Amino acid sequence: MTIETTTFTFRISVHFEKWAALFDSPEAAKMHQEAGIKTLYRGINKDDPQSVIVIHQAEEGAAKAMFEGAREMIEAGGHIYDSTVITSYLAN
Repeated sequence: MTIETTTFTFRISVHFEKWAALFDSPEAAKMHQEAGIKTLYRGINKDDPQSVIVIHQAEEGAAKAMFEGAREMIEAGGHIYDSTVITSYLAN
């Protein structure tokens, strides 16, 4: 099993606190846990309150697959789905 660290940078259409409330919700936590995804960090750009980063760690491909399969829920929280830039890193 290869562990991958994946960063998601994106824009939000709501205040960070509102977006974070959905991201931190028990439903989202359960979804992450069931997919084997560990959230390492989530934060807001100090110079741009509409710019967010999330860093996940999971089995290779798991974080991106979850993201692609949860568009409706992701957008419901104010995440501008089409603004997302996904970058993946592998440790050797």
